[in-house]
Amino acid sequence: MSIRLSREKINFFARQILNHLFENDQVEFLDEPNEIRLCIVKTIDEEIKLYDIIEKKVVEKIDSQKKGIKEGSREWEILFRKYYNEEIAKLGKIVD
Repeated sequence: MSIRLSREKINFFARQILNHLFENDQVEFLDEPNEIRLCIVKTIDEEIKLYDIIEKKVVEKIDSQKKGIKEGSREWEILFRKYYNEEIAKLGKIVD
């Protein structure tokens, strides 16, 4: 379930976001467009890493259960979604 994006795809998304911001008259730029794009790229990278950490934590939690749950099974998928949503909810509480 990991998010995998190539550097090219991340740069594409960053350019799309930057272009969208340029179209908005309410946005004022205080830095060069390339610097802003690089910040967007860094933010996307950090978010991907965060979700990878959450995924790893969830898989470890499933693996640590006494009952061996086979990855890919229906039970594993249900637990994965449950634990993943719990971790995301915790993250939301931290951010708020």
